[in-house]
Amino acid sequence: MYSYSKKRMVSRTLKKYILFICCPLFLIFLLYRSFSPCTIQTSNGVMVAAQRYIMGQDSKKYVYNRSMPIIFIGGMPRSGTTLLRVMLDAHPDVRCGEETRVIPRLLSLKQQWLKSPVESKRLEEAGISGDVLDNAVASFTLEIIARHGEPAPRLCNKDPFTLRSAVYLHSLFPKAKFILLIRDGRAVVHSIISRKVTITGFDLNDYRQCLVKWNAAMSAMYSQCLSLGPDICMPVHYEQVVLQPRPWMEEILKFLEIPWNESVLHHEELVDKPGGISISKLERSSDQVIKPINIEALTKWVGQIPEDVVRDMATIAPMLSTLGYDPNANPPDYGKPDAFVLKNTNFIKKNEQLWASKERELQKQRDLLKKIYNRNKGSQKSGSSSNFEVKAINDKIT
Repeated sequence: MYSYSKKRMVSRTLKKYILFICCPLFLIFLLYRSFSPCTIQTSNGVMVAAQRYIMGQDSKKYVYNRSMPIIFIGGMPRSGTTLLRVMLDAHPDVRCGEETRVIPRLLSLKQQWLKSPVESKRLEEAGISGDVLDNAVASFTLEIIARHGEPAPRLCNKDPFTLRSAVYLHSLFPKAKFILLIRDGRAVVHSIISRKVTITGFDLNDYRQCLVKWNAAMSAMYSQCLSLGPDICMPVHYEQVVLQPRPWMEEILKFLEIPWNESVLHHEELVDKPGGISISKLERSSDQVIKPINIEALTKWVGQIPEDVVRDMATIAPMLSTLGYDPNANPPDYGKPDAFVLKNTNFIKKNEQLWASKERELQKQRDLLKKIYNRNKGSQKSGSSSNFEVKAINDKIT
């Protein structure tokens, strides 16, 4: 037992050293391989990057570069970002795909470098100017977006917290369009807590604290969106999309300059189908977006928030009023659903056991995947076994 514990301790220590060494090496490589399609002027001459492209299954060459009109979808987790991305994914001209998770982390890391006078000076001394760093961040971001899924005429990224850096991202991708998903903060926080969605800084045992954190996050993202202006960033209320999907999707596609296609209203028919919409087996939103558009989740939060928090809501989360929600109404009047949504909702209710079974199966597979990853973490021998087990689970799901 002692030997096993000691072995694990040594393994963890080695991992820390390897990570410590690999991160700087990776960043150096990233800076060296800056793929900016733009011509870069240096003191020694001009560097011209090679054209980047992906060959699609249709044998068509899809060129990608920083001048593309990339779509960025952001907002708080549990605010409808996954629903909107699968609705857009249903469009034949668009590919969003699952969350990358690495793009917001890279953006956060870049901000940390700039905020630290010591790190900024070190970068400057190393000849890594702001332009060099921006080109590297842009190239990394572009490669992730372009290559983590099938090619398409319009590429889209859905990583909720990227919109904290919307203004910066627009400086890297000047033709990009941004959509900020907005949802009643009470519903967001209830969903985060009830589904145990871990977010840095959020205490899942404290509604008041989570609402304060929601308020700060939304204030920052909303400010970024307003700074970009209505031609570049479009605020979209989740409640309106699920109540009146057709007119809102028409507005969204018009904003993105994408032609209308009826498939955006029927995403559930394409989920995990060949050439259809890919969903993550680990994202907690996946069990909801397998259903057609419905209003089940609109008011689940009512009666679940502690009375003292409800009483102080206007003070705790002033962004509710800013974003158009009545902090004293439980729930507020979100509006009326159209006939299409009512039909979908009634269909789900009539087949409640079927959908509950599908949700349980996804949850079961999600839990099993996590157990496999945790059990085999750090073990090369078990890792090969893990890959086999994970593949078997994925095959079973799809």
